Amino acid sequence: MKKVLLGIGLLVLVAMVGVWYLAPWQSPSLQTPVYVAPVTESAVESAESVESKVALEVVAEGLTVPWEVLFLPDGELLVTERPGRVVLLPSGRLYEVAEVSSTGEGGLLGAALHPDFARNNWVYLYQTTEDGLGLKNKVVRYVLTDESLTRDRIIFDDIPGARFHDGGRIAFGPDGYLYVTVGDALRADEAANPTTLEGTLLRLTDEGEPAPGNPFDTAVYSYGHRNAQGLAWDPAGNLWSSEHGRSVGGSGYDEINLITPGSNYGWPDSEGETVADGTVAPAWHSTADITWAPGGLAYHEGSLYMPGLRGQTLYEAVLDGTEIIAWHEHLVGQYGRLRTVVVSPDGYLYLTTSNQDGRGDPTPTDDRLIRLDPAQLER
Repeated sequence: MKKVLLGIGLLVLVAMVGVWYLAPWQSPSLQTPVYVAPVTESAVESAESVESKVALEVVAEGLTVPWEVLFLPDGELLVTERPGRVVLLPSGRLYEVAEVSSTGEGGLLGAALHPDFARNNWVYLYQTTEDGLGLKNKVVRYVLTDESLTRDRIIFDDIPGARFHDGGRIAFGPDGYLYVTVGDALRADEAANPTTLEGTLLRLTDEGEPAPGNPFDTAVYSYGHRNAQGLAWDPAGNLWSSEHGRSVGGSGYDEINLITPGSNYGWPDSEGETVADGTVAPAWHSTADITWAPGGLAYHEGSLYMPGLRGQTLYEAVLDGTEIIAWHEHLVGQYGRLRTVVVSPDGYLYLTTSNQDGRGDPTPTDDRLIRLDPAQLER
């Protein structure tokens, strides 16, 4: 009888987890990235539909699950690929990163340049590793030169890891400190505990110490997150994040959050309009029937831009101070899964596709880096 009950329990658990986690995971094959020279204005893509008239161009193709895009002071681009490579564009130079496990959603994820990169050449990488006891994540500092990407030291270690929900976005804020999103690593209950690292946002010095003024005198800046994937600051210094909602019991309830230090953002007790006592409601969220599966987040001229993986859309949230007052959807379904959006120094949006990540339907040129003029988006 106990065996029967155990079997039933396992079937129920499988049903709750859902097809999303049961689908076969296809590990991508490493490709050779190709830089595509910018096209002239007359060659910009266009079609009969209004949305297709957006001025854009493919900057690079043949990437393998690109995760982060950085602009170097000399105008070159640095792109991380989840299997464990860093690509320098336009040259196509490849830097291999050791000790990366790209199991599931992990791998070589976020990257950030030190605020004084022009002097010290420091690049920070968030990477998943496997140490025999399981998966974990860490932030590692490297020194970038024309010839090499050399590991300097581990900045922050023993970040919870799992096959899913590894967080991974890192960025230096206007205060000069390093912010790190940490997923709940499939341990949802721990996200509600600010003394653990699961489901948190960390704030660190450039040497990996807890930043001065952190609310708990630890590295933790906020908690109650499920799997935050994006960070962006507006000109007033407000910090925003994009976050994946539930998968057990359905999907949907993805979030855009306005981050304040010490706050609990509700996972796993809050979803959508249901806000538990002592937790912060999202600034904007999808419904139970709509899944964005958000990637990164970028601020540009009064709007937050957020790519959707499952949503296959570039979302735009128009801000009025700390309120979202309008919502637009762009490029709907045109390029498949979208992972990252960043703003270039000359005011363009750069988007990466993520169709090689095992959940997409890649074209022969995927994955791609796309350059987009936000001024020409239809609203």
